[in-house]
Amino acid sequence: MTRIGILSDTHIRQSEPWYAKQVKEAFQDCSVILHAGDLTDLSVLDIFQEKEVHAVHGNMCEMSSRQNLPTSKRITIEGHSIGLCHGAGARHNIEERMWNLFPTADCIVYGHTHIAVNHRFARTLFINPGSFQPTGRYGAPGSYAILTIDKNGLHATLHQFT
Repeated sequence: MTRIGILSDTHIRQSEPWYAKQVKEAFQDCSVILHAGDLTDLSVLDIFQEKEVHAVHGNMCEMSSRQNLPTSKRITIEGHSIGLCHGAGARHNIEERMWNLFPTADCIVYGHTHIAVNHRFARTLFINPGSFQPTGRYGAPGSYAILTIDKNGLHATLHQFT
């Protein structure tokens, strides 16, 4: 069994105490990390030194992130194809655009909207972990996803920090 931690939209320039605490709480049992963009600065990934990390840049990333990370990426883990992209543009049809980008993927992971999503369309699992950083007018808690690959396939859960 493989546990994959998924986050997006951290929107920070360096590891901050709240970020380090949330990373430890959320991903201690994960061997792989997927960051779906808007990490802002590459140093945000340094906290995952012990893990296999896959990341893409988003529309809010600094130039160093844009130069060193792809816009989209296809990963294969335990024989399952995973498409990873931040996304851009309007929320109402972002999943259609992700589907067009990764039409044969078993799972598509994206960010951008700050709205957590975990559902299937046909045989494809769509995951948006929401915003890892607490945001919103009323201080909405940050959120993330855990993708599990086991003998029964791909399964995801969404989580919020308390």
